[in-house]
Amino acid sequence: MPRCGQTCCKPCAKTGWHNYSLYLRDDGLLVGYVETPDFEAAKQGMAGREVNARWQREMAPFFEALEGRRPDEGMFPLEEVFHLD
Repeated sequence: MPRCGQTCCKPCAKTGWHNYSLYLRDDGLLVGYVETPDFEAAKQGMAGREVNARWQREMAPFFEALEGRRPDEGMFPLEEVFHLD
């Protein structure tokens, strides 16, 4: 996993990323989970930070079909269809 993960924690929290987790399967499937009131604003808040540039470089191999885009441009929110507390 990316070495800069821990250095992203404070900047992520300051820009609206909460309860952020990444899950990696043995075959390379990477799934992320994040809670944020505004996904686009959270991404924009990180966009200009140097630590984000490193994160994007290190995460790129985990993404398919980026076609010149950054990994954060290949992320998209999913609709929650079930939740159990």
